[in-house]
Formats: sequence, structure tokens, C-alpha cells
Amino acid sequence: MGFTKTVAAAAAACLLAGFGASAAHAQTYPERPIRVVVPFVAGASYDTIMRIVGEEISSAFRQPVIVENRPGASAIIGADMLAKATPDGYTIGMLGDNHTILAAVGRKTPYDLFRDFAPLMRVATLDNVVVIQPTLPANSLTQLVTLLKANPGKYRYGSGGVGGSTHLAGARFGQLAGVDIQHVPYKGGGLAVIGLLGNEVQMMIVNMISAKPQVQSGRMRALAVAAPKRSAHLPNLPTAAEAGLAGFEVSQFYGMFAPVKTSPRILTRIESELRRISALPEVRKKLNAQGADAYAEMPAELTAFLKSNIEGYRQAAQAAGIKPE
Repeated sequence: MGFTKTVAAAAAACLLAGFGASAAHAQTYPERPIRVVVPFVAGASYDTIMRIVGEEISSAFRQPVIVENRPGASAIIGADMLAKATPDGYTIGMLGDNHTILAAVGRKTPYDLFRDFAPLMRVATLDNVVVIQPTLPANSLTQLVTLLKANPGKYRYGSGGVGGSTHLAGARFGQLAGVDIQHVPYKGGGLAVIGLLGNEVQMMIVNMISAKPQVQSGRMRALAVAAPKRSAHLPNLPTAAEAGLAGFEVSQFYGMFAPVKTSPRILTRIESELRRISALPEVRKKLNAQGADAYAEMPAELTAFLKSNIEGYRQAAQAAGIKPE
């Protein structure tokens, strides 16, 4: 055998050995604890939901699941850690609206949402609700829009801060409804809710966790859920489309991802377990207690959702006057 053929044969043998090792690794996975990166603080909704799901992942794989909270820089730090992790299936993570907003406003990040992550699936969604101060003379979304159009610039909506999801949701509402409503940013969503209860602002787009108890107590008036279908948490509340504002959908999402070069066999294994977990009655019950709904989809569906979500936030950012960085 000549030198060239010898080298070629050796290279082929190494390549086959590599494939064999990769396949064997995928078949025996997992053999040690799995780390889950959450780019938000402990106790936040992402952390809570990840721990609910992580408990079931641990049970299914018979390995500990370690939730690692890495907040900071608008959730960029944790996302970058996930993107740069060894793609062996032992590091996965949860991303959400912060990351699509960053992409929508053109924020420079050390990772690319589509290039550096392998999408698995959304495990949960959290609907947002259009709520108003009960003293406002509007009992439906149509009446609210009519009131706002008759009084341009008079009324205010609150948010948890400039450029955040509640700010962009309010701006998108104003854009779609064709109304002039003033934005009042607070230093956090909780303070914005207090502002609404105190009539400092008259409207907000808040998540179901914040909305449900206040609506049921009469301290807020809910006019619509900003989602494609009605919520079991407030079943009598119409969707925005049903209430006359088609296209207004701003649900919060909890998506699972892995580093992009993770073995397809491992990705499929994790994805199939996540889909099974999302259907478990006890998981649905725990998510329901958080105001969230269990979700399941194929990776390609998550990718399509990310693109549409980014486009929606991009339009909202334009309406809010936020220019790309």
C-alpha cells in the first residue's frame, strides 16, 4: 500500500472511530450530572419553572440536575455561557423574551441566537393581560380604545423599565390600536403594578401571575388576554383578537436550548423527555400554580417562533422609538 493510501486509510479509520465514540456516548448519555444555565436570578419565574422541569429531567435520566443562575447584562451573561459550553449534552439552558428583545433592538451580544444554540422546545408560556385602573370608564377593549382616541396623550401606561417586555408590549398596543398613550417607566414590574393600583398610570400589560389575584380582588380590571387563545386562569376573559385588536399577542416564553454542536442523538433524547415531561399532570399542576401553561413543540417550531417573536418586538421597538444599537 502506497503512502497516500496508507494516510487515507488511517484518516478514515480515525473518522469512523470518532463516529463510533460519538454514537456510544449518545447511547450511554447521561453518565453524570446535568448543568442547566438560567440567565436570571434565583426565585425569578424562569428559575422557578426550570426547577419544576429540572426535577423531572433528573428523575427521567437518573442523574442530578444542577440549576446554575447566571444573571446579569440583560441576561446576556448566562446566554453566552450556554453558547460557549462544551456541546456534550451536560450543559443545557433556558432562554426567554429578554433574548428575543435583545435581537429585536439590535443589541450587540457575544452570541447569535440562531447560530450558537440548538433549539429544543418551549416548556411553558405565561400569558400577558391587558389591565386597567378600575376607575377608568371602560369595560371592554373596544371602549378603552375609543376612550384613548378621544383623549390623545391624556392617559398613561406603566412598565418595568425602558426597553423591557412590558414597555414594548404597551408600545405595540398603542401602535396596533392607533392611540396616543404616554409611557411611564418604573424601576421594576412590581413598582409599575403599584403605580397602576394607585392610579399613577391607568393601563398596563402584565403577566398572568401579577394580573390574576388583582383582577379577582377587583383592584384591576382585565379587558383581554394577549394570547392566541383564552387562558384557563381567567377563562371568561376574551383574547385581544376576540376583543377587537387582532395581532396583539405578547405571551412570555420559557425555551430550552443546548450549545449548537451537541450531538443530534442527545438533542433528540432530551427533546423527547421534555415533551413527555410537559404532559405530566403533576408538572402541569405545578406550572398552573405559577400562572404558566405547559407547552410542547418540535425544534423547528421553536425556531419559527423565535423569528416571529423577534419581528413582533422589532415592530414594537420602532413604535416606542427605540433605535437599533
